[in-house]
Amino acid sequence: MPFSIATWNINSVRLRMPLVERFLAEHQPDVLCLQETKCPDDLFPLNAFRKAGYEHIVISGQKGYHGVATVARRPLEVVEKRRFCDNGDCRHLSVNVEAGGRRILLHNFYVPAGGDEPDPDINPKFRHKLDFVAEMHDVPALEDDVTSSVLVGDLNIAPLETDVWSHKQLLNVVSHTPIETTSFEAMRRAGNWVDLMRQAIPPEQKLYTWWSYRAQDWAASDRGRRLDHVWSSPNLAPALTGVEVLRNARGWDRPSDHVPVIARFDLD
Repeated sequence: MPFSIATWNINSVRLRMPLVERFLAEHQPDVLCLQETKCPDDLFPLNAFRKAGYEHIVISGQKGYHGVATVARRPLEVVEKRRFCDNGDCRHLSVNVEAGGRRILLHNFYVPAGGDEPDPDINPKFRHKLDFVAEMHDVPALEDDVTSSVLVGDLNIAPLETDVWSHKQLLNVVSHTPIETTSFEAMRRAGNWVDLMRQAIPPEQKLYTWWSYRAQDWAASDRGRRLDHVWSSPNLAPALTGVEVLRNARGWDRPSDHVPVIARFDLD
């Protein structure tokens, strides 16, 4: 059976709900994971999602900052809303969803951006980011005969040289510094996670999911980074049939600076 999961840093769900509605109507993923919803739970646009056919909704939000939400066309079971680094930021939630006769443990993450200065000794935001990624070592890709795991979200790190428009020019820019990329890949391997985007799209190929608002013409300059990720446990990776990065969504009216990523599976 076909099954799809999408992830999108929406950069304010209430402001960009028309874009979300368009995306859901055109692509109809089974599950959509949103980050940076910037919305307290009591103001989340539940009715708009239900009208779009996504009646199962799990949210972890706060006013003006951060926030994650997972919406689906099938039942979701809440597993955890974890507060990383002992603070109250809403940056994670996990749910169970049934698909193809198996239970999928789905993590939705919004990793801290880290500020502008890539020095943890003088920039507490960067230190927080490194500590957050280190704590993610405790999130393994659980799997057994009936269980698989998926981890998606805006992880705010572009690990490969081909995940940025210029490896050389971004080596000292937060999101692609060696200390970030090294700790990021160590964390992914420690959890036994498979990078599904790079399974579907060769590592030699440039791949971006984010383009800065600062660019006058984002498409012409094409100075992007792959900050959004889709991972799975090894036992789910063979079921992947493709990954789609909706680059054209960056050109929609009043867009997010991130675009949706959809992973599709064929489950027995």
